[in-house]
Amino acid sequence: MNTKFDEYLEFPCAFTFKVMGVANDSLEDEVLEVIQRLAPGEYSPSSRLSTKGNYRAFTLSVRVTSNEHIEQLYQELGAIDDVRHVL
Repeated sequence: MNTKFDEYLEFPCAFTFKVMGVANDSLEDEVLEVIQRLAPGEYSPSSRLSTKGNYRAFTLSVRVTSNEHIEQLYQELGAIDDVRHVL
């Protein structure tokens, strides 16, 4: 990735991620497992189910330490099978 987060953010800082994926019982656990591995801490994501109930969106604030840290989180969250978008 060739992002410019380091030009706009002062690290370390809180960075909000929104992860959207197929609504299933394990998606939240899979998202939190990646976050805990890369940025250990206490997280309680808010979640919202789509109108038809097929998708779920999680929003959580993560303490990040660098541009590369943000990019790694985007890549690893996006690699989860049932994740469709990471914003």
